[in-house]
Amino acid sequence: MATITFIGLGNMGGPMASNLVKAGHEVTVFDLSKDAVAALVSEGAKTADTAHEAAKGVECVITMLPAGKHVEAVYLGEDGLLAALPEGTMVIDSSTISPETARSVAEQAETKRIPFLDAPVSGGVGGATAGTLTFICGGDEETFTKAKPILEAMGKNIFHAGDHGAGQVAKICNNMLLAILMAGTSEALALGVKNGLDPAVLSEVMKQSSGGNWALNVYNPWPGVMDGVPASRDYQGGFLVNLMNKDLGLAFDNAVKNQAAIPMGSLARNLFSIHAEQGNGTLDFSSIQRLYKPE
Repeated sequence: MATITFIGLGNMGGPMASNLVKAGHEVTVFDLSKDAVAALVSEGAKTADTAHEAAKGVECVITMLPAGKHVEAVYLGEDGLLAALPEGTMVIDSSTISPETARSVAEQAETKRIPFLDAPVSGGVGGATAGTLTFICGGDEETFTKAKPILEAMGKNIFHAGDHGAGQVAKICNNMLLAILMAGTSEALALGVKNGLDPAVLSEVMKQSSGGNWALNVYNPWPGVMDGVPASRDYQGGFLVNLMNKDLGLAFDNAVKNQAAIPMGSLARNLFSIHAEQGNGTLDFSSIQRLYKPE
């Protein structure tokens, strides 16, 4: 078992840290939310007043933060963790950030002989809670091999995508496709309902036909069709529209930099931006259904 510091106890980070505790690791947690920290302490985690204090004397630091600026603030500069961590401390960042930011942090970690892995996740809050996340890792083979037993306490599928930044590239490609699929699924369901079809029946038809996809199978966006998903609890919890917008922005910026055509990705970005501007930014991203089905 490892001694681990986990920083960032949001919708994803909290359940991830909880699974590390359940697996028997010695976990110290830090977050600005006192309630989030208290919940993990009640499960057996330790805590500290600062991120630096939390990271003292541990074998591994894991972060799950909202955006690249938060990752840079935690790790870089004279007051960052990289300046304080002992040589050899493994760092795993599971935030979804730009590949350039991941590579920048990795380069600075390397100068201090601190192994770094960018390891964004897929699977949503349900996967984080169940310990079935997919980890998409970027970094050297040695660090990936060392990190894998720790990641397996939180995830079911652990992939090594390539060198530093590769995990982030794969993640933004995945989330761009996810946004396209969710918007398209919502559009198809709305069209069927406008023609008098039962959304549950239409969903089953499409699930068993060539239009079947992840949104239909496990995350149906139409309210009341599927139990246990955000659409059936007024789109509360889950993966926020604001976070999807952030990820689509990362995909767009990367496409511009690499002169890659993403017409459907760009359209999805516009649709989710409009949806957020209409006051839905803190709802689950499956609430894009409301763009086609105003309430």
